[in-house]
Amino acid sequence: MLFSGLYLVALGVGGIKGSLPSHGAEQFDGGTTEGRKMRSTFFNYFVFCLSCGALIAVTFVVWVEDNKGWQWGFGISTIAVLVSIPVFLGGSARYRNKVPTGSPLTTIAKVIVAAIINSINRSPSNAVANMATSPNNPIQSKPTQTDNHLQIQHQQIPSNTLKFLNNALSTKPSSSHKNLFHCTPTQVEEVKVVLKVLPIFISTIMLNCCLAQLSTFSVQQAATMDTKVGRLTVPPASLPVFPVVFIMLLAPLYDHAIIPFARKATKTESGVTHLRRIGMGLVLSIIAMAVAALVEVKRKRVATHAGMLDSESHLPITFFWVALQYLFLGSADLFTLAGLLEFFFTEAPASMRSLATSLSFASVAMGYYLSSVLVSVVNRVTSHSGRAGWLEGPNLNRYRLERFYWVMCVMSAVNFLHYLFWACRYKYRSTGRGG
Repeated sequence: MLFSGLYLVALGVGGIKGSLPSHGAEQFDGGTTEGRKMRSTFFNYFVFCLSCGALIAVTFVVWVEDNKGWQWGFGISTIAVLVSIPVFLGGSARYRNKVPTGSPLTTIAKVIVAAIINSINRSPSNAVANMATSPNNPIQSKPTQTDNHLQIQHQQIPSNTLKFLNNALSTKPSSSHKNLFHCTPTQVEEVKVVLKVLPIFISTIMLNCCLAQLSTFSVQQAATMDTKVGRLTVPPASLPVFPVVFIMLLAPLYDHAIIPFARKATKTESGVTHLRRIGMGLVLSIIAMAVAALVEVKRKRVATHAGMLDSESHLPITFFWVALQYLFLGSADLFTLAGLLEFFFTEAPASMRSLATSLSFASVAMGYYLSSVLVSVVNRVTSHSGRAGWLEGPNLNRYRLERFYWVMCVMSAVNFLHYLFWACRYKYRSTGRGG
């Protein structure tokens, strides 16, 4: 029963977070400067609202669960979701809805399979030449006047990027393949756009891996420290309140102060490009892991000097030290998540926006899964001659957590170099300029 509930939560959250960002962004007119600015504001406040929900979860709901029972916490969450449904439906009369056109995954699979089949059956150079000279060639049709931020522009010839996919174009498909694998030029170019953003997507997985580590080991760290604030004792599970509050403070400041200043300084519409925002978040994640390592060194030093390495009592050091790494990580999460959502939505073709924005949350899932893998690998590599691994054992004070954090810091730095390589090579579809 428990696992059934967890899987249903995952299914529901996946549907909401995959659809809501793109649905909200589509309410703004991407064909106007003001509409694009409002869309950027929407993504910032979307992250802000996620933080509001997280703030309630890690404070009020945690308090209820600790004092009244877990069933009360689950009940509050259930009521909150039920209330959200009529609130969402209340605005349905004014929503700008996009008519479903089929699964983008089907289009991607069809183009890739068609490219493979056609590359085996014919010469790609001849196919492209035939497409260019065919009187009924859809590539030569008159281009429609659409917002180039939102639609794939019709081209006279297939683009030179990812040339292998040009093999999917065929003017004379066989009867057996006609319905299944016949692809239009627009479909091929749409798939190319999605594949070109994948390296950027991959670069954000490491950031979410850092988020996972700090939301697990940091809670264990805080549990060994003094968590009193005056007369109030803060539950260690409420520690994520620090990045949440910081995001809630930074999001409006970023949108109403930093971005307008950047627009005036750079004389550009966006002020800071999406890729630069993502890059800023990745840099902050490196700093966060370095700070986490230094804080752990300080915590263990206090435990050593106090002779409490094997004690279960709280160490004479405030848990506010752990909050430092959360401040940097909260900033990293804001810059990267908001920038990534807007980047995917802006660059993706209209038929694939939901899929593209879903990649942001797929990155979160993969990062958290990777964190579990890293812990297992590190423990296996560092355990030898009967000695426990860095992250094994009942006593956190005997862990080599600071070394693990340094490893994460180095991996984050290498990941950032990987990101720089692809970001510098990326050309924005709307402007043709690099990232």
